[in-house]
Amino acid sequence: MGTINEIKKTVMVTGGTRGIGLSIVKKILSTGAYNVVFTYNKNKKIAEKILSKQQSKINKFIACHLEQDNKESIKHAVDYAKSELDSSIDILINNAAMSQEKKFFDINANDWEKMLNVNLKGPFMLSQEILPGMIEKRWGRIINISSVGGQWGGYRQVHYAASKAGLINFTKSLSNLFSDQGVTSNCISIGLVETDMSKNEINSSEGKEKIKNIPIGRIGNTNEIVDTVLFLCSNGSSYITGQTINLNGGM
Repeated sequence: MGTINEIKKTVMVTGGTRGIGLSIVKKILSTGAYNVVFTYNKNKKIAEKILSKQQSKINKFIACHLEQDNKESIKHAVDYAKSELDSSIDILINNAAMSQEKKFFDINANDWEKMLNVNLKGPFMLSQEILPGMIEKRWGRIINISSVGGQWGGYRQVHYAASKAGLINFTKSLSNLFSDQGVTSNCISIGLVETDMSKNEINSSEGKEKIKNIPIGRIGNTNEIVDTVLFLCSNGSSYITGQTINLNGGM
């Protein structure tokens, strides 16, 4: 058996049925260098369609259901991936998230709790479940997808911004704890990118004003995010850890 640098690595992408997550899945699969498991929550039919369209003869490629705010669901998904792919997870891409536009005084306690459970507690529980396998191999990558809102704060998405700020700090903590054991942890903080989740914001008057003020003069596209994710998956990124990489067109 070869070393971890010689054998095909296993990647888990959460929230892989649309937007940035789907673009990450397609790009990583196309390289032929990784076995891939992506997660879905409510979109089982879409997940099955992706599997049928993207199936590869040189990669193991599976999907599994995941309720990201549920510990038992996380354990089941990770165990299923290990069994089907005959490997522990080498690269965890915490992409799955929820958003919700509400005025500050309309956000209730349940909104707040759900947002932080999905966007922050979920990546924490996934990392806790997957890290032991990375540490055993002394090689791993944790890539967390955050948002410029986590650095700027929010207007109509205060709870979303708070969850993404927490994810940035969580990334730094993981780096402090595990980088010397071969596991790097980095965060990608994205600005306005054209996805289903950002559609409402982009079409709002506030969103249109934000676009006007982006120095590069436009919103981003998912491929621009994916290229950075792919680099962070590679051995070429081995001296990068604890960083928040801003992909926001100059915002």
